[in-house]
Amino acid sequence: MRTRQPTTTALEDPRIPVRVKLAAAWTSFMFLYVYVDILAFFKPGVIDGIEGGTVWEFDISQTLFTVFLVLMAIPILMVVLSMTLPARASRVTNLVVASVQVPFAAFNAVGESWRFFYGLGVALELIVLALVLRYAWTWPRTTASATTATTATGPDREAVRAQQQA
Repeated sequence: MRTRQPTTTALEDPRIPVRVKLAAAWTSFMFLYVYVDILAFFKPGVIDGIEGGTVWEFDISQTLFTVFLVLMAIPILMVVLSMTLPARASRVTNLVVASVQVPFAAFNAVGESWRFFYGLGVALELIVLALVLRYAWTWPRTTASATTATTATGPDREAVRAQQQA
């Protein structure tokens, strides 16, 4: 029987594109946001309130549910927008939307009786939003010559590279 020998080679650690980091962060934020709401259904009295026609302090209505849908759609759409918008637009959009989401996330813990539960949920959401802001703020920049080389195709790319090396 052979025993496994530990390897001394380093694991491959490829650079993750900023767009992927942003999409992953927004996905994580969305899951936290939804999961805190789902777990809140298990608080005593919540279901009774819903059956009585209220969610938290608000009367259940089409307007309320439309607002909830819009608020949940923001991180959902940010996953797509982070991956598809041009770099400059994606950077600005992520900075603006994450900045707006920070006070909104913090507001969700105001007045809650379950401070540890909601406090942890809000803290985790704020950490993820901080990551979004950091990734977007520190988005790597390229030089003009590097941009030309990456946007050129086929034989043109080889000509640009040869010119840069000369």
